[in-house]
Amino acid sequence: MGGRGRSRTQRKHFRQSRENIWKRSKSDDIQNPENSGNSTPDDTNDSRVNRGPGWQPFATQNTGFDEYYKEQEIVSQEEWDTFIKYLRTPLPAAFRINSSSQFYRDIRLQLENDFSISLQAEDVDGCEVVAIKPLPWYPNNLAWHSNFSRNQLRKNQTLERFHEFLKLENETGNITRQEAVSMVPPLFLDVQPHHFVLDMCAAPGSKTFQLLEMIHQLTEPGTLPRGMVIANDLDVQRCNLLIHQTKRMCTSNLIVTNHEAQHFPSCNLHRNHINNSEFGNSEEPGITQLQFDRVLCDVPCSGDGTLRKAPDIWRKWNAGNGNGLHGLQVQIGMRGISLLKVGGRMIYSTCSMNPTENEAVVAEILRRCEGSIELVDVSSELPQLIRRPGLKKWKVRDKGVWFTSYKDVPKYRRSIVTSGMFPSGKTYEETSELDHETVTTELVENGKESTGNELQMIDDPMFPAPSSDAEVSTLPLERCMRIVPHDQNTGAFFIAVFHKLSSLSVTQKKNLSLPKKMDSSNAQAEISKNEVKEDSDGVEIDSTKGTEGQRSEVTIDADILENGIDEDALDTDSNILSKETEKEEAQPSPDTKTGAELTRGKRKLQIQGKWRGVDPVLFYRDDTVIDRIMEFYGIKESFPFKGHLITRNIDNNHVKRIYYISKYVKDVLELNLLAGQHLKIASVGLKMFERQTSKEGTTAPCLFRISSEGLPLILPHITKQILYASAVDFKHLLQYKIIKFSDFVNPEFGEKASKLMLGCCVVVLRRDDKDLSEDQQVDASTVAIGCWRGRTNVAVMVTAIDCQELLERLSVLKATETAHNSSSQLKADEFGHKNDSEIKEDIKALTPETLG
Repeated sequence: MGGRGRSRTQRKHFRQSRENIWKRSKSDDIQNPENSGNSTPDDTNDSRVNRGPGWQPFATQNTGFDEYYKEQEIVSQEEWDTFIKYLRTPLPAAFRINSSSQFYRDIRLQLENDFSISLQAEDVDGCEVVAIKPLPWYPNNLAWHSNFSRNQLRKNQTLERFHEFLKLENETGNITRQEAVSMVPPLFLDVQPHHFVLDMCAAPGSKTFQLLEMIHQLTEPGTLPRGMVIANDLDVQRCNLLIHQTKRMCTSNLIVTNHEAQHFPSCNLHRNHINNSEFGNSEEPGITQLQFDRVLCDVPCSGDGTLRKAPDIWRKWNAGNGNGLHGLQVQIGMRGISLLKVGGRMIYSTCSMNPTENEAVVAEILRRCEGSIELVDVSSELPQLIRRPGLKKWKVRDKGVWFTSYKDVPKYRRSIVTSGMFPSGKTYEETSELDHETVTTELVENGKESTGNELQMIDDPMFPAPSSDAEVSTLPLERCMRIVPHDQNTGAFFIAVFHKLSSLSVTQKKNLSLPKKMDSSNAQAEISKNEVKEDSDGVEIDSTKGTEGQRSEVTIDADILENGIDEDALDTDSNILSKETEKEEAQPSPDTKTGAELTRGKRKLQIQGKWRGVDPVLFYRDDTVIDRIMEFYGIKESFPFKGHLITRNIDNNHVKRIYYISKYVKDVLELNLLAGQHLKIASVGLKMFERQTSKEGTTAPCLFRISSEGLPLILPHITKQILYASAVDFKHLLQYKIIKFSDFVNPEFGEKASKLMLGCCVVVLRRDDKDLSEDQQVDASTVAIGCWRGRTNVAVMVTAIDCQELLERLSVLKATETAHNSSSQLKADEFGHKNDSEIKEDIKALTPETLG
């Protein structure tokens, strides 16, 4: 069921393509050799010209696209030319500062006072460079965008420095590159630190990162928020990308799952109860069912709102893309509503401009929920964000024919074009005049031979045109938001905000299933996400290139959709499996050694509950190792440590990593165990400890060292193995990585290091006015790194990227202090212009009487 015989996090899964998608691929040259060799001999000195037609830009036009959206009137006729002009130009780069980062204020100041000023003064190729500037609608100047081309970044020294700055800070998690409109949906969720949040279609993870920032806002060092985020995605490879993105956040309040969003399990304990004693727990779990305060449904879509960064969509676009995804989008939205707590808020969003994927889905969800939910008017929120109201009327196009009402749809096309796609949502009992029999008769009467392929007959010009007046929805769809490219130089986006007023009734739960007339071929097309989904977060992923297990899951679900969905299965919220799969899981493999792992060749195939090929999630309860860790680092009893550690290996003797989880993540894991492990967990917890496998490490009193990710959380709670270094020695450690005790600038520091026990230690950057022997209070400004106290030296246990970033931060801090001191000196000079002797006399004159 995913990950069979493959590494859980292969680098190739989350490696982002660095190719310029505004250029045709080299394969086009191979396919069209007649177009090559057009350059003249004079062009040989110009490498760009000599590269041939493979470097020509994509054709940014599509007559079907123009006709479709003009008819839908998504913008006025007067705006159309401006609208198209923006769609045909590359999208400005945008990025967001991580508000939970230790250095976010320094990075913001560097952008405001350094790059904004220096870039304004630059002139590239005689053209004025547009300075970077913050997005006016994003809070606290934490989101920025620029309009630099890659060529400008390469040619100009100042721009190159800015580009390197972005790459470094993005790698270390201090900033996230993200399309501007992609940042909008989480802002309208109104996430608070105590909320349970579900991101149903989370990959590649930029919005999940935003949600985690909101969860962690206002938390003090060493503390954890009460809330948590579950980030889900169907595709295993996309889950790996999601894990790679979110691990930069260093959080213990995240679970990454791998499920079809429309069948996401709620782990209802009352329906799937298992005796607690089986897991050594006599207490009731903290929660009995997965329900969420906030849900984000950024659903799979046709993605034509991303044309500015994915121009290849121009040639792929057709109106049928949106029609094929409508049913799946409704399913995901309804599942999100069912998982939402009463009083909670859900966002439905797409990076598409198609009303069939947007307003039609919202209207259908409102109709199915029958008053249990409402659309929220958020027009007063984020006033500087220019947005337009949702459409109240639209048409549906199928096989070249426009339909304004469901009654105009031919009978044999109603399994594809459903009533929910139209503004009124009305179904009609009477037979359409344009049914299969009528069409065939008319063709014969006109001398045309019937081919039996009725799907192609829709394009025939003899079909009577439907009524010209489009239906108008009576629902408050104007409360939806449409963001169009030419309003604020962005991509296109659609957002709707739902508020849950009451629980869904039994009748409403039945509406979670697909329409009865949905055939298996259409369902298969929907589940496959229309071949390629272009993410609004800026990464293009081909969902058809999944693992062998994923393809089998898609086939299983298509069978379910063909035969109908079991309502009881939906009520119990458990993941649906085919009978063949259940039999396969029930029968043990002949190579089985234990109940939790299978042997496949030379590698052991892990099992997580009923999920094959997925590492198990196990609470780590080796008291001997845990007590040794607590004693070695002097972990305070007040820190919730025991019971919060997990591992992904059933063999305690070969555990390489120990993860830490928050209290509420722990509650969810316990619920999942008691309910039958319905959650397929790809990643969970914060990596807190790693086993030191070197020869010297195996002789240390404690085999586990503190990881860089877990250090900020545990640092305030440890009392041993801590060293306080001066700025000079701290910088030397980052530069040289290994320093002998005798080679430190401050000999007292080297002496203290030699007295520590062999093993992991923490080196804290000392504040200037503190003595080495004096402990300092850990706060948000504390800078610390993990090191290894060897027999004769101290070695840094931090990645090269992190070392480079810390050196950059230290240099910026030093420059800021120098500038501040210079400014203070200038003020002092302006105050008096006195020499040293005069100043000393003034100081002597400052008696208690003169000070008042």
